[in-house]
Amino acid sequence: MSAPKFTTLGCRLNAYETEAMKELSQAAGLENLVVVNTCAVTAEAVRKSRQEIRRLRRDNPQARIVVTGCAAQTEPETFAQMPEVDTVIGNTEKMQPETWNGMAANFIGETEKVQVDDIMSVTETAGHLIDGFGTRSRAYVQVQNGCDHRCTFCIIPYGRGNSRSVPAGVVVDQIKRLVDKGYNEVVLTGVDLTSWGADLPAHPKLGDLVMRILKLVPDLPRLRISSIDSIEVDDNLMQAIATEPRLMPHLHLSLQHGDDMILKRMARRHLRDDAIRFCEEARRLRPDMTFGADIIAGFPTETEAHFENSLQLVEDCNLTWLHVFPYSKREGTPAAKIPKQINGNTIKARAARLRAAGDAQVQQHLAAQIGKTHQVLMENPHMGRTEQFTEVKFSRPQTEGKIIATHILGIDGIHLTA
Repeated sequence: MSAPKFTTLGCRLNAYETEAMKELSQAAGLENLVVVNTCAVTAEAVRKSRQEIRRLRRDNPQARIVVTGCAAQTEPETFAQMPEVDTVIGNTEKMQPETWNGMAANFIGETEKVQVDDIMSVTETAGHLIDGFGTRSRAYVQVQNGCDHRCTFCIIPYGRGNSRSVPAGVVVDQIKRLVDKGYNEVVLTGVDLTSWGADLPAHPKLGDLVMRILKLVPDLPRLRISSIDSIEVDDNLMQAIATEPRLMPHLHLSLQHGDDMILKRMARRHLRDDAIRFCEEARRLRPDMTFGADIIAGFPTETEAHFENSLQLVEDCNLTWLHVFPYSKREGTPAAKIPKQINGNTIKARAARLRAAGDAQVQQHLAAQIGKTHQVLMENPHMGRTEQFTEVKFSRPQTEGKIIATHILGIDGIHLTA
């Protein structure tokens, strides 16, 4: 009999939760199990999930196939009807020990094929914390799950539920353990990270959590924040950006578009000028700050003029690391009902233009680093990342997990060289 196999599609949070499921399935003594942790962010993501399930069934004809994740949460019957699937479990159920114990061979009683409850009724984050998910140099810590906002293109709140926060004390204790294990960088992750604390007593903000971590874990060399919503950034987070060198100067922004009309149709809570103003202020406080951003190309009703505003935003915000998403019609979202959907070829062409603009920004950023000295965290013997998350290639092997002062010599494609 073989140990459980796991396949993860989608976001970093899914990958984190896969590590939790590995521990839970092992504790339950499960064998000959294949688990697919699906993504629902686009219709294409759901299609890929179904495709992966069929492939895994062909490769593992005798195994029990369990499907979970956001697509399983939002479309449980879609997966339950697939002949390849044995069990469908929701995003809450996948993090509960009793779910996995119920699949064990010695479990007495019936196990339902579909175990997916109403995620909107969930009020707490999953208690199963992973100490050390990531590389041996960088660990990811989930501090928040779910989302209270209802952007018209997004199905994720229905897969993740409403926003729930991990209490600050629990987060600090976990980071202390990670530092004791030798991790030199911790990344805070969540579905809507800047909403952290709204459901906790006294309603603290993400900036309060960041300042508390840096104060109470003085031996942590580097703290990094994953994707944030710039309109929700609080004063303490801005203070941390200005005064805390251990907070890395790299922020990934959930911008989505550069035109005010499209932003309103997306039900975003910021306008174009808000994004530009935030980037200017963050850079004023921290001149070495770099930004990544999510931008959608081809949202329904997007004209060429609307799109040009997104293209110009790349320059106006001086964005470096772009995640470009060609709009994909997602049934169950308000945007899918907008009559004026954009032609698929137009969407592809606009996405390509955005990516080209992003590539030019990356080259500009890389060129500006030549001759500078960076503190590089080694991810493997020949590659590490600067404070701004830029990859650096080394000709001679270095110690994995160490932070080393590095003089940048040149550029190799999309990497710096040292």
